[in-house]
Amino acid sequence: MEQTTERPTMDRPGFRATHARPKNSGTRQLFDNPVLEALSRTHISVPISMWLALSAFLGWYAFTYTDMSSGLIAGLFVTGLAVFTLFEYVLHRYLYHLEPKTERRAKIQYTFHGIHHEFPKDKTRLAMPPALAIFVAAFFFGVFFLLMGEAAYAFFPGFLVGYSGYLAVHFIVHAYAPPKNFFKWLWINHSVHHYKNHDSNYGVSSPVWDYIFGTYVR
Repeated sequence: MEQTTERPTMDRPGFRATHARPKNSGTRQLFDNPVLEALSRTHISVPISMWLALSAFLGWYAFTYTDMSSGLIAGLFVTGLAVFTLFEYVLHRYLYHLEPKTERRAKIQYTFHGIHHEFPKDKTRLAMPPALAIFVAAFFFGVFFLLMGEAAYAFFPGFLVGYSGYLAVHFIVHAYAPPKNFFKWLWINHSVHHYKNHDSNYGVSSPVWDYIFGTYVR
């Protein structure tokens, strides 16, 4: 895969990657340090396996070591799944598409998401790298546990399954041609965001919040 090493600056398209014409091949080096550069990439199977395994463990813990009924655990799981779809929409719209008004903000936006818009076919950058994602997951579990106590053991697995579904759909959209099944609809939906209107269709795993907030475009 062709690799670009030139760093983006405010007068280069990299810092406006969400507005720039996507490149259908290649990648870009983010870090001079080879360890950091390696940690900024991942195979999609790694995070999906991690989060599904953690979800299964937490679900087992909820059933085995808490006093919650099976119905409550199931309800919290479904709630976590639904909440993730809203979280995905808000994060994508307001953080990943942060308007790069200064060079510092532009660098942050490019590192987190702009590079993906510039090189949408780069399979190694279709998920948050596990080295960072582990700390983010620990933070969110801590927040949920402070807010809802032991219910977090049932809620967070649903949240993680939602995230795993998002990762799978995102990978399918960028790594494969349009599938001839249900995923074709989601494939088209996310392709509109990348290739037609980057200010629309923020939902990847589901367009429901785009419908609700008026950001859905056909």
